[in-house]
Amino acid sequence: MGLVHEWALAEAVVKTVEELVTSNKDVRHIEVVLGELQAVDEGVFETALRELLEELRTEKGINVQDFKITREEAVFKCMVCGYEWSLKDWSIGEEFREAIHFVPEVVHSYYSCPKCGSRDFEIVRGRGVKVRVD
Repeated sequence: MGLVHEWALAEAVVKTVEELVTSNKDVRHIEVVLGELQAVDEGVFETALRELLEELRTEKGINVQDFKITREEAVFKCMVCGYEWSLKDWSIGEEFREAIHFVPEVVHSYYSCPKCGSRDFEIVRGRGVKVRVD
């Protein structure tokens, strides 16, 4: 995966922080929650985020005192029997795990509910990126 993806994601996070900060220019903390199904090189993303937050401080006067990056576990729910499970409950090879990161919906083609066998399930958590500011 190229570095462009992580930088673009970091730019989107910084833009979100800028939009969320209105009058108080001192932000104590931001938390970036990356879904387990989001394909991101965390080291590159953290470097990009650190540099872009410094630019935000310099150019806009918005000072983020600290940030952390956390992962949100992927959770699936069967629409037939209601059973919920996580990615680790499936024995998935590394190659297929990578495919899921790029196109999460591909999971429906290869896997089914561990309890009833239905392929009618949804991804409840673990997709995308969330930003929390306080």
